[in-house]
Amino acid sequence: MENLKTLDTHQNACLLVIDVQLDFLPGGALAVPDGDAVIPVICGLIESGKFGTVVATQDWHPAGHRSFASSTPGAEPFTLTQAAYGPQTLWPDHCVQGTPGATIMLPPVYLDKVQAIVRKGFRPEVDSYSAFMENDRKTRTGLAEMLRERGVTKIFIAGLALDYCVNFSAIDARAMGFDVMVILEGCRGIADESVKDAMSEMTDCGVRFI
Repeated sequence: MENLKTLDTHQNACLLVIDVQLDFLPGGALAVPDGDAVIPVICGLIESGKFGTVVATQDWHPAGHRSFASSTPGAEPFTLTQAAYGPQTLWPDHCVQGTPGATIMLPPVYLDKVQAIVRKGFRPEVDSYSAFMENDRKTRTGLAEMLRERGVTKIFIAGLALDYCVNFSAIDARAMGFDVMVILEGCRGIADESVKDAMSEMTDCGVRFI
């Protein structure tokens, strides 16, 4: 495992900030335990000037999204259903477009240094955990192409949640040919067991950890 303090400046590096939104913080609709602890870490990373590109993602669901348990009569949150593209976890309503819960919770001085925001999960029938691909595993977000145009070869990932959107984003970034590192200090996960499984999956794909 590499050390964050020894990380060199890379103009060809992107800091990818995953879903640091109000609904994923303590007290939110789909809170990640200790999720607010990632904010000062991410702010420090942005302030460090070590990354030529900084991108954030934002869950941006329409009301009544297919992935919400409330959209399936009688369904309970955190159960599985079958979507057209395969198994889909049903979640509590969260990060609905235009609501406070969807707000990216970086202080404005740091959010102003984010050069692009990738909104995902905005199609009513398709969820999107990854910053690069929607859950149908066919539809690209366009992020990989944008990063290549900027000369990015290395992606450093921080945010929420380690065992879902960070995991999917890291694996997809590796599959698309990027060198990928997950900054563990800047991530939090939902559950210990799923975090362990996610880290194993990422390791198998060649993702490194800082």
